[in-house]
Amino acid sequence: MEADQFRVNGYSEIEREKLNLINSTYKILEQLENYKNETIYFEQQRAINQVRQRAFQQALQGALGTLNSSLNELHLCTISANIGLFGVMKEITD
Repeated sequence: MEADQFRVNGYSEIEREKLNLINSTYKILEQLENYKNETIYFEQQRAINQVRQRAFQQALQGALGTLNSSLNELHLCTISANIGLFGVMKEITD
């Protein structure tokens, strides 16, 4: 009789432990799923930021090219105007 009671108690304890392990496993799986989702979100944001940064750099390079081109034209005009002024000054002094 006592052995039967001991066996029943042992089976009950095994079932409780089994349920505890199952519940713990589900909680761990849920945490892992959350970590995975957070990692995916982080990587997506990082990729979006990299694309934005590249687009911004390309836009800046385009603007810099335009400014350099305009500045070169301005320098040429200034040089041409100065040469013209020197020509006029030479004519006046001659």
